[in-house]
Formats: sequence, structure tokens, C-alpha cells
Amino acid sequence: MRQVALVTGSTRGIGLAAAQALAQAGFAVAINGPVEDEELHAAIGHMQALGAPVMAAAFDVSDVSVHAASLALIEDQLGPLTTLVNNAGVGVLQRGDLLDVSEASWDRCVGINARALFFLSQAFARRLLARQRDADLFHSIVNVTSSNAMAVAVQRSEYCASKAAAAMVSKTLAVRLGSENIAVYDVQPGLIATDMTAPVIEMYRQRARDGLTLFPRVGTPEDMGAIIAALASGRLPYTTGQVISADAGMLVPRF
Repeated sequence: MRQVALVTGSTRGIGLAAAQALAQAGFAVAINGPVEDEELHAAIGHMQALGAPVMAAAFDVSDVSVHAASLALIEDQLGPLTTLVNNAGVGVLQRGDLLDVSEASWDRCVGINARALFFLSQAFARRLLARQRDADLFHSIVNVTSSNAMAVAVQRSEYCASKAAAAMVSKTLAVRLGSENIAVYDVQPGLIATDMTAPVIEMYRQRARDGLTLFPRVGTPEDMGAIIAALASGRLPYTTGQVISADAGMLVPRF
């Protein structure tokens, strides 16, 4: 038996780095994107180059109606799932005054960043609880939220609200699933160089050098991937419900 993970939003950025780190740790991995396209096939190619058992799981996480069937298909091809990494996420449609936030931007952030995470975790947990599980395999849900679950970015208020909701979902899942020996973690990345942050990353690089973060640099997807793989591999035994502030100390209170 081996660990089998679904990583949502894993065609690039943090998701792809997490999938690669899990593969290097011996996991079979389902790579997810909303549609089967060139980006998804390129990600599969990266994974196959690592020699990992891998499959494409093309489904839209915001469509709750396909969750159960998508998980079943993954298990048919890779074996029983042990791990769910909820990484898929979106930013705001437009940065600006919260008084100007549109319903469309609010619904998009909440729908993918919080609602989809909740219901996919629900479907995943139901599958695990409905069967006998190998006690020698570590079972977990790793949610990728954001430092903005804690810290306000006033020009992205709907994003902050959605990530705060996802952070609370992580806590409720940990409480519900602890007695079932399923660990739940909330990884809260800080300043990470990804496609989502590309328009503002140079400004954040300077702010990191100026002291916004305790380590004077922005993070990389590979940093996050290493953290996620460590958690999913059970390398932090006797832990669940933890928030991992993957932000180079950015939110440490200081005078």
C-alpha cells in the first residue's frame, strides 16, 4: 500500500510544487485543473519525469456535484486516497476599495476558496470513514489558505474573508476527524512568488528586504511544497489542527 494524494489546483505554482514534493516522498498523485488542457498535460509530464504514479483529474472544484465521482475515479486508477491537499484558489477580480467590491468577485472568492474546500473535504472524509483504512498509512487533509486569513489586505477584502472562512473550516475538520485519526492542517503562505502575485511581487520583494518578513526574501512554491509534503507524510507526529504560518515570520508581533 502507498500514500495517494489529490492536489487541487496543481497545474502550476504552489500546487504543482506540492505535487512534485509528494511524488518525491513516494506518493501517487492526482493532478487537478478545471479542464483538460495543455497546462494540465504539461504538469502531468513534469510528474512523469519524476517517475511517479500520476493521473490527470480534470474537474472544477467549485462544482460540488462532481466531487464524489471525481474521487472515485482517482481511487479506481491510483488506489485508496490517503491525502487531500486543498490548494485551488483564486484572487479578486479587481483590487480596490471594499466599498466597490462586486458580488461576482465575492462569490468567486468564497465559492472556490472556502465553499469548494469545505465540500471536497466532506466528500473525501466520507470516503475514508466508509472503509477500512491501513493503520500504517498516514491520512490527512492539508488546506492551503493564506496569511490573509489573519492579516487584512484592505484592497482584497473578499479574498481575506474567503481565506478566513477556509481557516475556520480547517479547525472544524480537525475537531471532527481527530477521533478518526485523520490529521488536518492549515498552511498559510505569506509572500510567495506565483502567477497570482506576479503583478505585485517586485514591490513585495523590496518590502521583504526592508523588514516586512524576518527572512529578507519572498517565498517560493518549492518552499510551500516541502512544507505540505512534510505534513502529509506525517513528519509532524501527534499534531492536528495546526496553523503553519509559512510567511518567514511576517506576522510575528513586533515593536
